[in-house]
Amino acid sequence: MGKALVYPKSQKNTVRRKGDRGTYDLQAIHNIINATPVLHVSFNSSDPDDPFPTTLPMVGTMGSYTYPSADLSEPLDCYLHGYVSSGIMKQARASPEKGLPITVAATKVDGLVLSLTPNSHSYNYRSAVLFGFGSLVEDPEEKVWAMRLVTNSVVAGRWEQTRTPPDGAEMVSTTILKVKVVNGSGKIRTGGPGDEKKDTEREDVTSRVWTGVVPLWEAVGYPIAGGAGRLKELPDHVLNYQKKTNDSNEEYAKQAAMSEELYS
Repeated sequence: MGKALVYPKSQKNTVRRKGDRGTYDLQAIHNIINATPVLHVSFNSSDPDDPFPTTLPMVGTMGSYTYPSADLSEPLDCYLHGYVSSGIMKQARASPEKGLPITVAATKVDGLVLSLTPNSHSYNYRSAVLFGFGSLVEDPEEKVWAMRLVTNSVVAGRWEQTRTPPDGAEMVSTTILKVKVVNGSGKIRTGGPGDEKKDTEREDVTSRVWTGVVPLWEAVGYPIAGGAGRLKELPDHVLNYQKKTNDSNEEYAKQAAMSEELYS
């Protein structure tokens, strides 16, 4: 087995506070990105009179059009789905050479860590940040490939169970932004409370305070039919998505709570 690929440490992506929680492993970081339903994408305005960065909630996923069989442990691009006239797409269109500088952030909360003192309370979590340059996908074949990738990242197999390919109007109105990732990092906490010795040795405190972890996970409800579709039977790909997502999220949150790693 080869050595795991990592993003190189730089001033921008190095985790400094609680550095032992930091990870630069491509697979770990890409997993967090793909497990997060809504990504937060930040960029600076091209308007010199606007001093504030813009942050948008967007749907996106990791992938490689050049090497479609590449897995999450390999270098990948981040594909973001958007509307043709949105501000981020306009700025990316106006930055054709290197692309629009972009930051992509993702966070999953896996548990509430309840400690002896308010100061040492925490979360179990997984977070990831990517830094890269975003460019519009102009090639029609890559664009359809990316639209399928993003659709199936929401519910696996959904693209194949709908009316496809997109028609001309849909191809025009939908824009795909490909972020060529330059760097990234992640930060992960697991385990129970990590109180200080000054509190753990106090009988008057430990005898009256409950400590532990409340596991927390996203749950997918039972699908409710609606809209114009007349298929009565719930398709397997939707049921499988519900079960797999719920089982995976619950299992991870509980394992994270029982981890032997203890952090404050």
